Amino acid sequence: MTEHNQFLSPRSRYYGQVKPENLVFNANLQEFAQRISFICNLETNGKISSEEAYNQIKHLWKQLKRSKKQLGIGGKSSES
Repeated sequence: MTEHNQFLSPRSRYYGQVKPENLVFNANLQEFAQRISFICNLETNGKISSEEAYNQIKHLWKQLKRSKKQLGIGGKSSES
């Protein structure tokens, strides 16, 4: 089962400043990227509409921004 999970959701090594909040955000960022890839593939293959893909990606982006804010990483973001 572990090999299966590693295949579907591979994790890359973290090379940044090692602090708990950075490690957590990096894991969140990698999960975000993996989910975006899945959504794009579903849309490309006609399994979901472009509108649905957009809405899912928008929701994931908001979650990622919220996690960054909660972890206190970086300054203010100009993106909405």
